[in-house]
Amino acid sequence: MSKNVREAALEVLEQVEKNQSYSNLLLNHTIEKYEIKGPDVGLLTELTYGSIQRKMTLDYYLKPFIRKKVENWVRLLLHLSLYQMLYLDRVPERAAIHEAVEIDKKRGHKGIAGLVNGILRSIQREGVPCLDEISNEEERISIETSHPLWLVNRWSKQFGREKTRSMCETNVQAPLQSARTNLTKATRDEVLNMLQDEGLDVRTSEMIPEGIVSLKGNLAKSKAYKEGYITVQDESSMAVAYALDLQKEQMILDACAAPGGKTTHIAERLNNTGVVEALDLHKHKVALIKQNADRLQLTNVTTHTLDSRKANELFKEECFDRILVDAPCSGLGVVRRKPDIKYAKNEKDLNSLQRIQLEILNRVAPLLKKGGILVYSTCTVDQIENDGTVQQFLKEHHDFEPAHLNTPEALQAFKQEDYKLQIFPQDFGGDGFFISSFRKKG
Repeated sequence: MSKNVREAALEVLEQVEKNQSYSNLLLNHTIEKYEIKGPDVGLLTELTYGSIQRKMTLDYYLKPFIRKKVENWVRLLLHLSLYQMLYLDRVPERAAIHEAVEIDKKRGHKGIAGLVNGILRSIQREGVPCLDEISNEEERISIETSHPLWLVNRWSKQFGREKTRSMCETNVQAPLQSARTNLTKATRDEVLNMLQDEGLDVRTSEMIPEGIVSLKGNLAKSKAYKEGYITVQDESSMAVAYALDLQKEQMILDACAAPGGKTTHIAERLNNTGVVEALDLHKHKVALIKQNADRLQLTNVTTHTLDSRKANELFKEECFDRILVDAPCSGLGVVRRKPDIKYAKNEKDLNSLQRIQLEILNRVAPLLKKGGILVYSTCTVDQIENDGTVQQFLKEHHDFEPAHLNTPEALQAFKQEDYKLQIFPQDFGGDGFFISSFRKKG
């Protein structure tokens, strides 16, 4: 099967909105389904993510030009076309309009094609409305960067307006892909050479000693990836294994492990010694952890399909040297990679997630040895969700105390206090991430 890239992009946008499907998973499925290859993969990715990232802005621009209610697919096609006209220099406006009309003819009728053509031609002639007309600052940030107003208001209260604006502006920029070198198999320089020999444009990470950043080329499609020399992982996420301050032969619990990026990083930093017990609630996700460990030729990872709140049914008290709770969270630090997240969440979700995080921490805490380290991390930036959980945990567990948070040197600057770190997307281009460390007294 083959399909025009713009038709494929429209199909993804429809599925995301109709079924609330994850755009990244749908995109991968669509690329395989329609055998999209080469530069078309990049264009499809840009059109899909870009249209979702800028959805609220595009709606604002379209509003004066849409005189009557249109079908949902027509509105999404207008998003797709306007995104190309406004944000993609390499796509001529006439080409974007022509493609939209051709899709209309296939899917609708002449009336729809005429309507879409008329709207896009009017925008081409008159230009889009000016965002400066929005007088309220938070509302302007919301529309300009396509973040729900409740979220902008919440972040403005937590971090101030300028930091919020900077974060929201970063969130609509495409992130670079990064990977972690498997140091049990090769050095970072050796892997860099491998990737460059394959034709990828890569550089070393400035933040993580084993990190690699791709400027051009898909690391996950490389021979180095298939042969277990690298794992695709965000630079911020790589800091978590450092926080555990690992020593060879230790027993480690990774309580919320899938798909296994941090699990395998822990296993590598143990130099394939000790044991990493990896838990996840879903069987198919546990299979991904196992696949990753096998690909990387790691023999010290054991997987279990188990709700981490029931970990005490499987393990004895005080049997682990280190425990990682990379908790289920709102995911608001990874908006650039999963743009649909920001539209799917609400404030109530954040409150319920905090309860689940505390439940997990409370259940795994007895499994840690005295003197052991417990690390709590999330891929979100929300202050109440992160700091709130930390403070509540310390309040309820007098047998734990804040512990020095071990990080690569370049990340020291992002610590809030000695035991916790908050990374924002605008800090160095990594995901928004929170990491904190506690020691069990005794």
